[in-house]
Amino acid sequence: MSKKHNEAKAKIDKTKHYDIKEAVGFIQELKHSKFDETVELAINLGVDPRKSDQMVRGSVVLPHGLGKKVRVAVFAKGEKATEAETAGADIVGAEELVEKVSGGWLEFDKVVATPDVMGLVGKLGKILGPRGLMPNPKSGTVTFDVGKAVQDITAGKADFRTEKAGVVHVSIGKTSFEADKLIDNAKTVISSLEKAKPSSSKGKYLKKISVSSTMGIGVPVTVSSLSSA
Repeated sequence: MSKKHNEAKAKIDKTKHYDIKEAVGFIQELKHSKFDETVELAINLGVDPRKSDQMVRGSVVLPHGLGKKVRVAVFAKGEKATEAETAGADIVGAEELVEKVSGGWLEFDKVVATPDVMGLVGKLGKILGPRGLMPNPKSGTVTFDVGKAVQDITAGKADFRTEKAGVVHVSIGKTSFEADKLIDNAKTVISSLEKAKPSSSKGKYLKKISVSSTMGIGVPVTVSSLSSA
């Protein structure tokens, strides 16, 4: 693995920024693992995440999905519970589901909750929070429109949030995807980030972008090949 990793690394000029089409080509050509790796964008934004008015957070439904099954848990009651089940949620409940999760059950990837049960879900903060699973209105996971929320997630909804140093990581699919589909997903992510630009952010907003696969090398990408700005 180390030899292949170094061979791949040698093919990429870190001082150069590549067009997104060329960068995706590198990612797919240099893949050397036996599993279908996730492809991810890393975007360095011109924001200061320590300031609350410059925290960039949201979600985007990718046109070609993420290429994986996403298990969705929904905290809801009554008609909204039925709506979530009809939409394809993997597990739906309220008090009993809170108790199950409190007991250590975590067989899900995303969580949606209606506003009226957030008082219950709040008890799971220490469990869901550190795993990035706590429902949040900004990401559309605290809503009465649970049917749409579940459908969006299973269709390929990707969440994004500014990390330390103003970097955002977003999955855009798998290495097995056709290159054009990965590029479409990447452009959709960048468009969503541009729309989420804080008004208090000054200067260059999209500073650096790179694309990589799970076991691969990060390839620097020209901002102009992804941005419509």
